[in-house]
Amino acid sequence: MNLSLRRRSRRLPLVGLLLAACLGSLAPAAGAATAPPAPDPVRELARSARPLTDLRPLDRMIGSAKVVGIGEATHSSAEFFEAKHQVFEHLVESKGFTTFALEAPWSTGLLVDEWVRTGKGDIRAIMRDEFQESYRLWNTEEYLDLFLWMREHNRLHPGHQVHFMGNDLGYAGPNLFDAVTSYVARVHPALLPRFRELYRDSRPTGEVEAWMKGYMEKPHAERQRMAGDVNRALALLERQSPGKGPGAREAHLWAVQHARAIAQVGTEYAHEFTTPEGVAAAMLYRDRTMAENTVWWQRRTGDRMVLSAHNGHVGYETSNPDQYPRLQGAFLRDALGRDYVSVGASFGQGSFNAHDTGAPGEPLRTFTVAPLGPDSSSHTLDRVASGPFYLDLRRTTPAARDWLAVPRPTRHIGTVFPWPGDTVPVRLSTAYDLLIHFPRISAARLLH
Repeated sequence: MNLSLRRRSRRLPLVGLLLAACLGSLAPAAGAATAPPAPDPVRELARSARPLTDLRPLDRMIGSAKVVGIGEATHSSAEFFEAKHQVFEHLVESKGFTTFALEAPWSTGLLVDEWVRTGKGDIRAIMRDEFQESYRLWNTEEYLDLFLWMREHNRLHPGHQVHFMGNDLGYAGPNLFDAVTSYVARVHPALLPRFRELYRDSRPTGEVEAWMKGYMEKPHAERQRMAGDVNRALALLERQSPGKGPGAREAHLWAVQHARAIAQVGTEYAHEFTTPEGVAAAMLYRDRTMAENTVWWQRRTGDRMVLSAHNGHVGYETSNPDQYPRLQGAFLRDALGRDYVSVGASFGQGSFNAHDTGAPGEPLRTFTVAPLGPDSSSHTLDRVASGPFYLDLRRTTPAARDWLAVPRPTRHIGTVFPWPGDTVPVRLSTAYDLLIHFPRISAARLLH
């Protein structure tokens, strides 16, 4: 959903749209009893819909969940980003949440987290330098507003600090390598030359985008060798004792996780992206790894978390099993059970930013799409309320449940557009626990 490998997989077969058969109705025979009209799904859904302007009912919907995954139907629309900020702020203040996690590299998360905790540096420069390639879609005014709010909250509430983390594996920055080698230099100095050797070819230089593209262009055998090196560094660190003294065990655990994040990047790029099987394996590894990183952070810190990612990562059911065999949301449910709640997002019409697949170099552009047809989920959802609303898909009327259980065409737009799979059949009742719907969306405001 968010790596440059999408360019290698463009011609892979994607799931087709659900084809609905239109059956003509027969007039009833004279004297025959007329069947009662089917319940109106709009009216049934409206019974449990809540306006996004009132988030108090959300507290009951998420209960005691430790991780709340909130999706987006495009990767760069203002309303999706603003709603996540709104929900996170509410949950921080009403439910004690303390971490906002994003589909962004682990190393990027560490840099943003340091800024929201300490205020050192320039958050705009961090965003500009870190959110590159497909991650450029996060370099927006909306995410800047979130980070500024987090920083101000921490300044005003020193006893209730909020954190930012990235759970993805598209890039491992120099700060991550420095964190591991600095720890090794302090605690296991004799091993430092070996770590420098194993990390030599994988430690990035230059801009993020150039490095990511260059890595993908390396021969497969070289990428496999590099993956072997960073995984050997991880195994070597895991075998070491934590040392002695206050905080030694905690420092060891974090150093191992940083080394693990480096190894995850190498392992991902070592997949064979020229075959459908290789792409599917890479995507399966990525979703599983994002879930594992999220669970590690939650269990290590004890934080309650909002997790931001595409619908195609926070949900439970894949709409494209050939390319995305299993989603992060399914892995999180395996690990956390009811402590994970998935919130999908949908929209009727509007604008978003994406890389233009129809132009050379795939420049980042703003696209606008019209409403889908009457067989789509949004056609009905648009009529439930005039403004954005949310509802608990687990607690609706029987008639609403029947409507939600039918797969219907739904927008599913990632980092590129147009794309053969940008509208897919989704069964809302089993894809997510909750749903937020926006009748209209607008493109996020990109920073430059």
